[in-house]
Amino acid sequence: MGRRGAAELYRAPFPLYTVSVPRAGLVVTAGGGGASKTGISNGVHFLRLERVAGSLSATLIHCHDTETRAPMNMAVAGNVLAVGQDATCHILRFHEEKEKTAPNKNSKKDDTVKKAETKKRRQANKTACNAGGDTRKETSEITVEALHVVHTDLSTDALQKCVRFNQAHSILATGGVDGYIRVWEFPSMKKRFDFQAHEAEVEDLDISPDNKIVTVGRDFKCCVWKNDQLVTGLCWNENMPHITEKMYRYQACRFGKVEDNKEALRLYTVQIPHKRERKPLQCYISKWDGNNFLPLLTRECGSEVISAMSVSELGTFVGLGTVTGSVAIYIAFSLQQVYYVKETHGIVVTDLAFLPDVRQTREVTGETEAALLSVAVDSRCKLHLVPSRQMFPVWVVLLLCGLIIVMTILLLQHLFPGLL
Repeated sequence: MGRRGAAELYRAPFPLYTVSVPRAGLVVTAGGGGASKTGISNGVHFLRLERVAGSLSATLIHCHDTETRAPMNMAVAGNVLAVGQDATCHILRFHEEKEKTAPNKNSKKDDTVKKAETKKRRQANKTACNAGGDTRKETSEITVEALHVVHTDLSTDALQKCVRFNQAHSILATGGVDGYIRVWEFPSMKKRFDFQAHEAEVEDLDISPDNKIVTVGRDFKCCVWKNDQLVTGLCWNENMPHITEKMYRYQACRFGKVEDNKEALRLYTVQIPHKRERKPLQCYISKWDGNNFLPLLTRECGSEVISAMSVSELGTFVGLGTVTGSVAIYIAFSLQQVYYVKETHGIVVTDLAFLPDVRQTREVTGETEAALLSVAVDSRCKLHLVPSRQMFPVWVVLLLCGLIIVMTILLLQHLFPGLL
């Protein structure tokens, strides 16, 4: 699939580093130029995903200025955002208010106004008011409230690298360049644990439903923790003797559900080459049992270095982004690739997020099996769609089987008259 395979939803005035979907129809993305005096701002942008004149778009409805600190990573718990800015984590609560006005009978005129207002909002890049459907107008306003700020990295070159809420939204875990994991009670933000998980930077972390924390670091390790105690370390290449000990390192980790099996849980990890070679090495994606952490499946996922990973809400698909700007989607069960757009961003993909598989999403995206958002340093937010597979009705399949049986009998009778 070429570069035009992904729809560009939004272009920010700064590099984008993170994206989340708090609910169907609402997208939050963030980034910036940092503390350097380049004139590039820093902020968190709230977008409404919608169709305007038959085309998909993300309309800017609110900008939250983060002053001199660029948001680099983010986690969502309902209407609360945990935003990593330098060596701190900012806890923000947002509120969305909707004001309904009288019905509008002139639908064509309303649609024209809607398109004009959307274009104006994109150009101005300010808080927006959006015209609704054919029957009413609706104004949406986002207000953001700062709740807490906590320090999450205490090293010399301090930087928070990752942040995640647990499933119950009762704890928050952060990881930084100092190799430490810090676990906070939520919403009080009282520190519960503070321990060194890796001897180098923490690249990524995730939390299982029973609050086990999986961490991956630049020290070539992937560790499982219960509270601050090490449960086990994972070894993805145990049965791959051609891969030496420090040839690859872990880049990302994510837990995922198993469709039609509530008791089962999967863990997905991505392994990338530690050093660049003249002939690019393959990257790998691995699937583990999320309860006992035994390896289930490992597959190659191309020679483009993986930079980001996301798992769909139902655990059906895994999305990957690369440092060269490509995006791919894999079936979680078999790790088979079903979607790929080469260099859709043209520069490193910094984050991915699947849209929730609910009716409100399908009303906007159409009947698709998966919808994945990607953001990159090129300031763009793009949407990747996996179209629904065409399924034949049962009666058609039965009819074809019956015709094949009849034709086989007739052919045998013609070739061997005395056989039947």
